[in-house]
Amino acid sequence: MKVNILASGSSGNCIALSSGESTILVDAGIAKTKIEKRLLEVGITPNNIGAIFITHAHKDHTKGLPLANKYNIPVYAGDDEWKDIDLVDEELRNDINFVEHFDFFEVIPFEVYHDAYDPLGYTISTKDCKVSICLDTGKVEREMLETMKDSNVYIIESNHEPRMVEASSYPNSVKARVLSDVGHLSNKQTAAALTELIQGKGEQIYLTHLSTNNNLPALAEMTTVRALIKKGFKRDIHYKLEVI
Repeated sequence: MKVNILASGSSGNCIALSSGESTILVDAGIAKTKIEKRLLEVGITPNNIGAIFITHAHKDHTKGLPLANKYNIPVYAGDDEWKDIDLVDEELRNDINFVEHFDFFEVIPFEVYHDAYDPLGYTISTKDCKVSICLDTGKVEREMLETMKDSNVYIIESNHEPRMVEASSYPNSVKARVLSDVGHLSNKQTAAALTELIQGKGEQIYLTHLSTNNNLPALAEMTTVRALIKKGFKRDIHYKLEVI
Protein backbone atom coordinates (compact mmCIF):
# COMPACT_ATOMS: atom_id res chain seq x y z
CA MET A 1 0.00 0.00 0.00
CA LYS A 2 1.25 3.47 -0.85
CA VAL A 3 0.72 6.26 1.69
CA ASN A 4 0.67 9.93 0.70
CA ILE A 5 -0.01 12.47 3.45
CA LEU A 6 -1.31 15.37 1.39
CA ALA A 7 -1.87 17.72 4.35
CA SER A 8 -1.43 17.60 8.11
CA GLY A 9 -2.04 20.04 10.94
CA SER A 10 -4.60 22.57 12.14
CA SER A 11 -4.70 24.11 8.66
CA GLY A 12 -5.98 20.87 7.14
CA ASN A 13 -5.62 17.09 7.01
CA CYS A 14 -5.86 14.70 4.07
CA ILE A 15 -4.31 11.25 3.56
CA ALA A 16 -4.34 9.20 0.36
CA LEU A 17 -3.94 5.42 0.50
CA SER A 18 -3.40 3.55 -2.76
CA SER A 19 -3.25 -0.08 -3.78
CA GLY A 20 -2.92 -0.87 -7.46
CA GLU A 21 -5.13 1.57 -9.34
CA SER A 22 -7.43 2.12 -6.35
CA THR A 23 -7.18 5.03 -3.91
CA ILE A 24 -9.18 6.09 -0.85
CA LEU A 25 -8.86 9.26 1.18
CA VAL A 26 -9.00 9.70 4.93
CA ASP A 27 -10.24 13.25 5.56
CA ALA A 28 -10.47 16.11 3.10
CA GLY A 29 -9.52 19.10 5.20
CA ILE A 30 -8.00 21.42 2.62
CA ALA A 31 -9.66 23.17 -0.30
CA LYS A 32 -10.93 20.95 -3.11
CA THR A 33 -8.56 22.51 -5.64
CA LYS A 34 -5.59 21.90 -3.36
CA ILE A 35 -6.55 18.25 -2.93
CA GLU A 36 -6.80 17.86 -6.70
CA LYS A 37 -3.41 19.50 -7.19
CA ARG A 38 -1.65 17.45 -4.53
CA LEU A 39 -3.18 14.21 -5.78
CA LEU A 40 -1.88 14.91 -9.26
CA GLU A 41 1.55 15.75 -7.85
CA VAL A 42 1.79 12.21 -6.41
CA GLY A 43 0.43 10.58 -9.56
CA ILE A 44 -3.21 10.07 -8.55
CA THR A 45 -6.07 11.31 -10.69
CA PRO A 46 -8.99 12.55 -8.56
CA ASN A 47 -11.58 10.55 -10.50
CA ASN A 48 -9.84 7.36 -9.29
CA ILE A 49 -10.78 8.06 -5.65
CA GLY A 50 -13.06 5.23 -4.56
CA ALA A 51 -14.23 6.60 -1.20
CA ILE A 52 -13.54 9.23 1.44
CA PHE A 53 -13.53 8.36 5.13
CA ILE A 54 -13.98 11.21 7.60
CA THR A 55 -12.56 11.09 11.11
CA HIS A 56 -14.82 13.90 12.35
CA ALA A 57 -16.62 17.00 11.16
CA HIS A 58 -14.20 19.79 12.13
CA LYS A 59 -13.35 21.98 9.15
CA ASP A 60 -9.66 21.02 9.10
CA HIS A 61 -10.89 17.52 8.20
CA THR A 62 -13.88 18.32 5.94
CA LYS A 63 -13.22 21.63 4.11
CA GLY A 64 -12.55 19.94 0.78
CA LEU A 65 -15.56 17.60 0.74
CA PRO A 66 -17.06 19.31 -2.34
CA LEU A 67 -14.49 17.09 -4.08
CA ALA A 68 -16.89 14.21 -3.43
CA ASN A 69 -19.74 15.99 -5.21
CA LYS A 70 -17.58 16.84 -8.23
CA TYR A 71 -16.34 13.26 -8.75
CA ASN A 72 -19.34 11.36 -7.31
CA ILE A 73 -17.28 9.83 -4.47
CA PRO A 74 -19.09 8.11 -1.59
CA VAL A 75 -18.26 9.59 1.82
CA TYR A 76 -18.29 7.64 5.08
CA ALA A 77 -18.46 9.02 8.62
CA GLY A 78 -19.73 8.08 12.06
CA ASP A 79 -23.53 7.99 12.19
CA ASP A 80 -23.91 11.07 14.40
CA GLU A 81 -21.09 13.00 12.76
CA TRP A 82 -23.35 13.88 9.83
CA LYS A 83 -25.07 16.39 12.13
CA ASP A 84 -22.09 18.69 11.50
CA ILE A 85 -21.25 17.85 7.87
CA ASP A 86 -23.18 19.80 5.26
CA LEU A 87 -20.85 19.84 2.25
CA VAL A 88 -21.78 16.45 0.78
CA ASP A 89 -24.71 15.68 -1.51
CA GLU A 90 -27.29 13.52 0.23
CA GLU A 91 -26.90 10.54 -2.11
CA LEU A 92 -23.16 10.31 -1.35
CA ARG A 93 -23.53 10.18 2.44
CA ASN A 94 -22.93 6.86 4.19
CA ASP A 95 -22.84 5.76 7.81
CA ILE A 96 -19.76 3.70 8.55
CA ASN A 97 -20.25 0.01 9.28
CA PHE A 98 -18.02 -2.13 11.50
CA VAL A 99 -16.11 -3.23 8.40
CA GLU A 100 -16.16 -1.65 4.94
CA HIS A 101 -14.61 -3.16 1.81
CA PHE A 102 -13.47 -1.21 -1.26
CA ASP A 103 -11.59 -3.01 -3.99
CA PHE A 104 -8.37 -4.09 -2.24
CA PHE A 105 -9.09 -2.28 1.04
CA GLU A 106 -10.64 -3.41 4.29
CA VAL A 107 -11.54 -0.41 6.48
CA ILE A 108 -12.29 -0.80 10.19
CA PRO A 109 -13.32 2.25 12.27
CA PHE A 110 -12.55 2.60 15.96
CA GLU A 111 -13.71 5.03 18.62
CA VAL A 112 -11.48 7.95 19.55
CA TYR A 113 -11.97 10.74 22.09
CA HIS A 114 -12.48 14.21 20.67
CA ASP A 115 -15.03 17.00 21.04
CA ALA A 116 -17.20 15.86 18.17
CA TYR A 117 -20.39 13.81 17.91
CA ASP A 118 -18.93 10.52 16.68
CA PRO A 119 -15.17 10.83 16.03
CA LEU A 120 -13.30 7.85 14.59
CA GLY A 121 -9.89 6.48 13.81
CA TYR A 122 -9.36 3.88 11.09
CA THR A 123 -7.31 0.86 10.22
CA ILE A 124 -6.99 0.26 6.49
CA SER A 125 -5.68 -3.11 5.36
CA THR A 126 -4.79 -4.84 2.12
CA LYS A 127 -3.56 -8.40 1.72
CA ASP A 128 -0.02 -7.51 2.80
CA CYS A 129 -0.20 -4.17 4.64
CA LYS A 130 -2.08 -2.57 7.54
CA VAL A 131 -2.17 1.17 8.19
CA SER A 132 -3.53 2.71 11.38
CA ILE A 133 -4.71 6.33 11.38
CA CYS A 134 -5.33 8.05 14.71
CA LEU A 135 -5.55 11.81 14.35
CA ASP A 136 -7.61 13.86 16.83
CA THR A 137 -8.04 12.25 20.25
CA GLY A 138 -7.42 13.34 23.82
CA LYS A 139 -6.40 9.90 25.04
CA VAL A 140 -5.54 6.41 23.82
CA GLU A 141 -7.47 3.57 25.41
CA ARG A 142 -6.73 -0.16 25.40
CA GLU A 143 -9.44 -0.86 22.82
CA MET A 144 -7.78 1.56 20.40
CA LEU A 145 -4.41 -0.11 20.87
CA GLU A 146 -5.93 -3.54 20.29
CA THR A 147 -7.45 -2.38 17.00
CA MET A 148 -4.25 -0.69 15.79
CA LYS A 149 -1.77 -3.40 16.82
CA ASP A 150 0.22 -5.33 14.21
CA SER A 151 0.17 -2.43 11.73
CA ASN A 152 2.94 -1.81 9.25
CA VAL A 153 2.31 1.94 9.29
CA TYR A 154 1.16 4.20 12.12
CA ILE A 155 -0.13 7.68 11.29
CA ILE A 156 -0.76 9.31 14.65
CA GLU A 157 -1.01 12.83 15.97
CA SER A 158 1.70 14.22 18.24
CA ASN A 159 -0.05 17.50 18.73
CA HIS A 160 1.48 19.49 21.55
CA GLU A 161 3.84 19.92 24.47
CA PRO A 162 1.66 20.67 27.54
CA ARG A 163 4.06 23.24 28.99
CA MET A 164 3.92 25.19 25.74
CA VAL A 165 0.13 25.12 25.81
CA GLU A 166 0.10 26.41 29.38
CA ALA A 167 2.50 29.23 28.48
CA SER A 168 0.65 30.16 25.29
CA SER A 169 -1.63 33.13 24.71
CA TYR A 170 -4.62 30.86 24.19
CA PRO A 171 -7.68 31.61 26.36
CA ASN A 172 -7.94 29.33 29.38
CA SER A 173 -10.97 27.62 27.84
CA VAL A 174 -8.95 26.66 24.76
CA LYS A 175 -6.02 25.46 26.87
CA ALA A 176 -8.39 23.29 28.88
CA ARG A 177 -9.91 21.84 25.70
CA VAL A 178 -6.55 20.96 24.11
CA LEU A 179 -5.29 19.31 27.30
CA SER A 180 -8.53 17.44 28.06
CA ASP A 181 -9.45 13.82 27.36
CA VAL A 182 -11.43 15.03 24.31
CA GLY A 183 -8.68 17.32 23.02
CA HIS A 184 -5.40 16.29 21.42
CA LEU A 185 -2.51 13.96 22.21
CA SER A 186 0.62 15.38 23.75
CA ASN A 187 4.03 14.23 22.56
CA LYS A 188 4.34 12.10 25.69
CA GLN A 189 0.94 10.45 25.18
CA THR A 190 1.80 9.63 21.60
CA ALA A 191 5.17 8.20 22.57
CA ALA A 192 3.52 6.05 25.25
CA ALA A 193 1.03 4.66 22.73
CA LEU A 194 3.79 3.86 20.26
CA THR A 195 5.80 1.99 22.87
CA GLU A 196 2.76 -0.30 23.18
CA LEU A 197 2.40 -0.72 19.42
CA ILE A 198 5.90 -0.89 17.92
CA GLN A 199 7.39 -4.38 17.82
CA GLY A 200 10.66 -3.57 16.07
CA LYS A 201 9.65 -5.15 12.75
CA GLY A 202 10.48 -2.14 10.62
CA GLU A 203 7.22 -0.29 11.16
CA GLN A 204 6.83 3.17 9.65
CA ILE A 205 5.70 5.93 12.01
CA TYR A 206 4.34 9.27 10.82
CA LEU A 207 3.92 11.88 13.55
CA THR A 208 1.20 14.24 12.34
CA HIS A 209 -1.17 17.05 13.30
CA LEU A 210 1.55 19.00 15.16
CA SER A 211 0.44 22.30 16.64
CA THR A 212 2.13 25.25 14.97
CA ASN A 213 2.13 27.27 18.19
CA ASN A 214 2.54 24.64 20.89
CA ASN A 215 5.01 22.11 19.55
CA LEU A 216 8.26 21.74 17.66
CA PRO A 217 8.96 18.95 15.14
CA ALA A 218 12.27 18.15 16.84
CA LEU A 219 10.54 17.92 20.24
CA ALA A 220 7.85 15.56 18.98
CA GLU A 221 10.48 13.44 17.26
CA MET A 222 12.81 13.33 20.28
CA THR A 223 10.01 12.35 22.68
CA THR A 224 9.03 9.28 20.64
CA VAL A 225 12.61 8.27 19.79
CA ARG A 226 13.66 8.39 23.45
CA ALA A 227 10.63 6.40 24.57
CA LEU A 228 11.34 3.69 22.01
CA ILE A 229 15.03 3.57 22.98
CA LYS A 230 13.88 2.64 26.48
CA LYS A 231 12.04 -0.28 24.90
CA GLY A 232 15.24 -1.33 23.13
CA PHE A 233 14.23 -0.12 19.68
CA LYS A 234 16.58 1.96 17.54
CA ARG A 235 15.42 4.26 14.79
CA ASP A 236 16.15 3.11 11.22
CA ILE A 237 16.98 -0.36 12.54
CA HIS A 238 13.79 -1.44 14.26
CA TYR A 239 11.41 1.22 12.92
CA LYS A 240 11.32 4.33 10.74
CA LEU A 241 9.97 7.69 11.76
CA GLU A 242 8.98 10.84 9.90
CA VAL A 243 7.50 14.04 11.31
CA ILE A 244 4.93 15.61 8.98
